[in-house]
Amino acid sequence: MARREDRAFYVHPLSVVRADRGWTQQNLVDVVARRLGNAGNGRQKAWRWEHRGVTPDRPSQLALAAELGVPPERVRQEPWPCWLPDGDPVRTDFGWTQPGSISALEDAVEHGMRDRRGFMKLTGAALVGLAEEWLRIEPSELAAAVRGGQVTHAFVDRLEDGVPRLRFLEAERGGLRARQLISAELGMVVEVLDSSSYTTEIGKRLFALAGELSRMAGWACFDAGLHAAAQRYWTAALHVAHAAGDRTMGANVLKSMSLQCYDAANHREALALARSAYEGAGQTTPRARAMFALREARAHAALGDPAACERLLGEAEHAISKSGPTDEDPPWLGYFDDAEFWAQVGTCYLDLSRARHRSEHSAKAEAHLERTLQSLPRTKIRDRATYVTRRATAQAQLGELDHACHLLTEAIPLIQQAPSRRNTQHLLTARASLPLNKRDRRVRELDEQLTELELAS
Repeated sequence: MARREDRAFYVHPLSVVRADRGWTQQNLVDVVARRLGNAGNGRQKAWRWEHRGVTPDRPSQLALAAELGVPPERVRQEPWPCWLPDGDPVRTDFGWTQPGSISALEDAVEHGMRDRRGFMKLTGAALVGLAEEWLRIEPSELAAAVRGGQVTHAFVDRLEDGVPRLRFLEAERGGLRARQLISAELGMVVEVLDSSSYTTEIGKRLFALAGELSRMAGWACFDAGLHAAAQRYWTAALHVAHAAGDRTMGANVLKSMSLQCYDAANHREALALARSAYEGAGQTTPRARAMFALREARAHAALGDPAACERLLGEAEHAISKSGPTDEDPPWLGYFDDAEFWAQVGTCYLDLSRARHRSEHSAKAEAHLERTLQSLPRTKIRDRATYVTRRATAQAQLGELDHACHLLTEAIPLIQQAPSRRNTQHLLTARASLPLNKRDRRVRELDEQLTELELAS
């Protein structure tokens, strides 16, 4: 069960607005009613906006925006609740230089751990523009030596040796539990970068290490539902990957940012980021190219474009067929095994099934996800929860409701072992899509367990 202080991180931006202005929920409702020139409602209306995911109607949003001094164009351009002011935006204006990268890291370390808002702050042109800028700028050679003690290769070896342990911890125990340790490790590397002396070669290794730790910290926050914090770390990681001259690492960061947009149903932004990752990865290994192709394929699938999706699936399958044990894959690519490959293919067909040819695509999704779960190592507890839930959705689409309920029930103890706000939300969404009411015997016990799981998260 999550600790009380962990639960406090899931704060709706509207709660932040009310706290900043000293409003109760009734005050908020009254403010909106006064602007609209009608009678106020009970506080339950504001409570549903903050706690039940209910989106205010457009007149109410515009009335609130007028009270907060937010231009109406912003309300029309950005979805609820992204347009709400919170006074602490994610910065992207760091220079694409060594000092700029260190500043980005320091900003992420300083703000990421205390970011209490679970919503994305970078959207639209600002988000996609960051990817385009990363693609345009060529890295310059790292300046050697700043100040402080001399860093040796042996010292960097010891720092790098700890990264696999952190990856395993995050994958096995979940982002909420691992993010503090990852951020602490990142903070130490940032201090070394900022205070020590090192050669250009060692500097590149340090920046590469900081970039990977920042990406991992962002992923841990994303898994825990802390989306603004994730964006801070990933923005820093993108700058650091540039400073390290590692385009494949930068592409991997963009891939993560694309997945965040995908989860938020910002599919066009997800596609733009995935395309930048695939096109900007540079010279990399076949397995890495397959991974980037699949990320773009998923964005096309979510947009209901089967032709583009199938083309990219073909490119991914061709690339993975060329991979071999002698390839010098980057260390972070170790998670992308055959099981992960088939999981991503299955997810593409799951998304396509929502747009057209439902039974055909659902059957393909089921076959690939079954293959995934058969080959997935038992140590990948969080991933198993993810793919069991996706398979349940495929089973439901095929009309196998008993099996779908069984799979959702199977996912619950996995999420309890490796807590993941993201997996919990996907599980609740999958349950909500089942055409079964609460009185149906097949879901009564499932719903009770889901209520306990939601409260614990």
